[in-house]
Amino acid sequence: MSEIPPPSPVDPPAAKTLLETEGISKSFGPVEVLRDIGLRLAPGEVHAIIGENGAGKSTLMKILSGHLAPSKGTLKVNGEQITFTGPVDAEERGIVLVHQEILLAPDLTVAQNIYLGRELRKGIVLDERAMAEGAYRAVLDLGADIDPATVVNRLSIAQRQLVQIARALLVPHQIVIFDEPTASLTPVETKALLKVISAIKAKNAAILYISHRLPEVKTIADRVTVLRDGNLVGTYEAADLEPMDMARLMVGRDVSKLYPERAGAKAGETVLEVENMNVPGFARNAGFSLKHGEILGFAGLIGAGRTELLEGVLGLRPAQGTVRLNGNPVHFKDARQSMQAGIVYLSEDRKGKGLLLGQNLKINLTLAGLDKFVRGILIDRKREDRALDEAIRDFDIRTGNRDLLAGQLSGGNQQKLLLAKMMLLGPKIVVIDEPTRGIDIGTKEQIYKFITGLAAEGKSVIVISSEMPELIGVCDRIIVMRNGEIAGEVSGEHMTEAEIVVLATGATKREAALVAETA
Repeated sequence: MSEIPPPSPVDPPAAKTLLETEGISKSFGPVEVLRDIGLRLAPGEVHAIIGENGAGKSTLMKILSGHLAPSKGTLKVNGEQITFTGPVDAEERGIVLVHQEILLAPDLTVAQNIYLGRELRKGIVLDERAMAEGAYRAVLDLGADIDPATVVNRLSIAQRQLVQIARALLVPHQIVIFDEPTASLTPVETKALLKVISAIKAKNAAILYISHRLPEVKTIADRVTVLRDGNLVGTYEAADLEPMDMARLMVGRDVSKLYPERAGAKAGETVLEVENMNVPGFARNAGFSLKHGEILGFAGLIGAGRTELLEGVLGLRPAQGTVRLNGNPVHFKDARQSMQAGIVYLSEDRKGKGLLLGQNLKINLTLAGLDKFVRGILIDRKREDRALDEAIRDFDIRTGNRDLLAGQLSGGNQQKLLLAKMMLLGPKIVVIDEPTRGIDIGTKEQIYKFITGLAAEGKSVIVISSEMPELIGVCDRIIVMRNGEIAGEVSGEHMTEAEIVVLATGATKREAALVAETA
């Protein structure tokens, strides 16, 4: 195991510091989530902030962008001590935050969202054409071709993230804060975004960058600050750290064995067959099979139709085709029917569709399987309490207070709660969409063990993911989609990033190898 170099003693000189914090701390009631954080940011620098879920990264970024006030400490911008009155005040000083959460108006178009509150006018009327052209260019610069007239609720999570980034970058900026901007993006879209970040840096602006994708941090960052449990571990030159070094600093232990050992696909019988499945506007003539005890992956670019295909199969959106479960034809009209048949779906949008963020952990855990907790006409509260105790223990949900709301948990613990909720139903087939989106490497390790444990128990698992290493690390086979169709399948020695990129993009093997190398 290599020695990790000591934290960098060299900060930019005060004369060349855009942003500086001293002793920043933040408490929510009696709980202190940040303690004595000192940070300096220089012009033309990409400064990464890394740490486990709950380490305090997003809280720090919200303080730096005016969304939260610190409990203690000072913040300086261009040498001037500042107390922000809110995010608009921060934006007026050139500090913009690209949120981890999607904060768009779902019923407005892409163009309307990008220009909301800053509409372009021609005389007294809105210049719809100019806004449409500007929105199209802004999103195209991020590597996506999205019609600006599309209503946002028709977009995938990844497309919404790109629209949100495009909106933020329209604000004149000297500091841009990215909070998990690539969590739902594939390597191709990530590569396009990293080019945009390099262009921002070339204009002598500064970037604060949060990501759990550590190879990405290694590629883009100049310096790396590590937080653990709300404390500053240190600031390091990115050139001195490898991704595994970063992981060890984040979690305080060795995490070199990220993916569990597996014996490979079991020769089980086919449990699910899909033929000629059509999901209007998203997928065409799709077919696949899933075996007992198998982990089957679905890969593809944004808009390839992976999520929509599985939602169509499970009755979550209109679809036509043939579905057989254990050899018997089935047609699911809604998610309740597929759950009753033993298939559960964990949405990629855990905050919007998976959990009720304004409700407590117990309600979230038992809601889908509430009939298991009913005695007569009453809910057995003691049994619910026992179920929550078991879920906290079995899924390592880290909460100091059982009465917390789901929205108060970190992203990783929300995902664990969602897993616990769906496992209460006793499923035979588990479909997990983006299982580790926005989750730190330590929690990823836990979730991968859980997924492979499901297969070892004889359950069948489908994993939809934008992270090719994740699919390769846990799956027995990977189906690749392109433009709404199944482009092919890889397994065994052909389960490589280059092979997946060839199928996902239609690129040559040489082009695909270059994309995979920089992913």
